[in-house]
Amino acid sequence: MIIDLISDTVTRPTPQMLEAMMIAKVGDDVFKMDPTVNAFQEKVADLFGMEDALFFPSGTMANQAAIKLHTQPGDLLFCDKYAHVYNYESGGAAFHSGVTCKLIDGKRGMFTAEQLQEVTSSGPEIYLPFAKLVCIENTTNKGGGACWDFSELEKIQKITQEKQLSFHLDGARLFNALIEKNESPKQYGQLFDTISICFSKGLGAPIGSILLGSKMHISKALRLRKLYGGGMRQVGFLAAACDYALEHHVERLAEDHQKAKEIGAVLETLSYVTKVEPIETNILIFYVDKNIGDTNFIEKMKSENILLTPMGERKIRIVTHLDYTNEMHQKLIETLKNFKC
Repeated sequence: MIIDLISDTVTRPTPQMLEAMMIAKVGDDVFKMDPTVNAFQEKVADLFGMEDALFFPSGTMANQAAIKLHTQPGDLLFCDKYAHVYNYESGGAAFHSGVTCKLIDGKRGMFTAEQLQEVTSSGPEIYLPFAKLVCIENTTNKGGGACWDFSELEKIQKITQEKQLSFHLDGARLFNALIEKNESPKQYGQLFDTISICFSKGLGAPIGSILLGSKMHISKALRLRKLYGGGMRQVGFLAAACDYALEHHVERLAEDHQKAKEIGAVLETLSYVTKVEPIETNILIFYVDKNIGDTNFIEKMKSENILLTPMGERKIRIVTHLDYTNEMHQKLIETLKNFKC
């Protein structure tokens, strides 16, 4: 039994999801002739109360298209120093859009409206990049699955409107935040100009993300997706998996959150663990003693068929997910309790 907790992207389609994929009605999506994709895009747009949506093969491509939609080369993008669009998208903001990232020193991947106000206080000058876009990530990956406070997002939106800045949400794990905070999709649809959502993480689809926005934004995004090599043909097979995930795997995210919190409670009692970051959703980050070290710890856990992610500086990440069973959960907890230096 391999217990893979490297990420929630390691899940495999359930038998029911595979069945939904196999019976999907498909067509050529480049010509907008795939009925399953068309219906799914309309469904998600309606769920969030936004005008339109476009299916993408990855969250990174959806985010990069959004950045390109809102900016011109030489412009300025504001995001947290932990933001996925800055840290984990291969420098795409610079490569595709030619923009500069102004990093905000937030907490666990989240900055405040006051911090944004401070960095946007100066007016446009010819020797400065033009401020055009604010990106936030919810939940925060590098921040350990943290959820933004919605009232803070409302304050940030007010600043973006005052400063005439676009507002994009990297919602790769947005449904984790919605479940944990008991919030609704339409709340977010009213705040942001564009939203990307990934279905191949906590929701367990094999591939697929979506970008939400106005009809004008999505019309332009269609061209950008093709430009980036993301034009797809009978992609309804994949959209069917995402639709199944949306219908059947959202509420169960609470189980992943609960398991992560139970693991965290055990880690708090162990002498070789020096710190456990706050746990809200399905990602937990902890630090091991310097005498053990993260590399040594991960290798020893690997010998027990438990796979974890090193993050440097003795920091380790665990991500619970759809394929992490109760049996695996008990095995992990026992192994952690019995770990020998």
